[in-house]
Amino acid sequence: MKVKPKKHLGQHFLRDLDASERIADLLSGHGGYDTVLEIGPGMGVLTQFILPKTQYQTYVVEIDRESVAYLKVNFPTLEGRIIDGDFLRMNLQEWGESVTAKPAFAIIGNYPYNISSQILFKALDYRDTVSEIVGMFQKEVAMRIASPPGKKDYGILSVLLQAFYDIEYSFTVPPEAFEPPPKVQSGVIRLKRNAVTHLDCDEKKFKQVVKAGFNQRRKTLRNALKSLGIQFDHPLLDKRAEQLGVAEFVLLTNLVNSPQSTDDSQ
Repeated sequence: MKVKPKKHLGQHFLRDLDASERIADLLSGHGGYDTVLEIGPGMGVLTQFILPKTQYQTYVVEIDRESVAYLKVNFPTLEGRIIDGDFLRMNLQEWGESVTAKPAFAIIGNYPYNISSQILFKALDYRDTVSEIVGMFQKEVAMRIASPPGKKDYGILSVLLQAFYDIEYSFTVPPEAFEPPPKVQSGVIRLKRNAVTHLDCDEKKFKQVVKAGFNQRRKTLRNALKSLGIQFDHPLLDKRAEQLGVAEFVLLTNLVNSPQSTDDSQ
């Protein structure tokens, strides 16, 4: 059965079935998972290409009641695996333990633009449970997430996610692939959990340093981090935030956290 999208709630629904199939095909089983959670399946345009992948047990979480009713009627194989609720309110640790004996699972979706960053931050909070993330975002956001240091798209999301995930930008989806067409392009990315179990620094402080650096990204870090009360000198402070990779931000965080480590030779 090939599902065609319906107009609903003023959202932009993907109608390009080839793009949907390509998104589903990005699921790789990275980390050995056997369970996939699709976020916001709507009328199942992406779901229909995930379900035939019988190596995975597919669950969906949908907040819209009309869509839930539609899925129950049109996807009977999902019986008992449709979560009627809000992904952002789920305890992914408890849910994962309740549905699979494997240590982790994947999430996938054509993510609503207005909450896509929240979805990623939630996945990051449960990074030892979410071993792979596949999906479509506004192209600007997708490029920012996947951008390497030194590029104009590189930012807060890039650093925080790249600390724990290996990220690749897969392909671009044009506005005409949707009904109705949005005013922006979309981008599909895949994030695979890397081997980093923890950062060698205070992770709360790490986030503060990254955010402070990018909040004034045109300034050198010496000026951008003044609000953190830096009391040391170091060559990193002569750079801008967009020039630092994850490892350099870790080093900078440790310096910020230990003012007594001032390098007197600088």
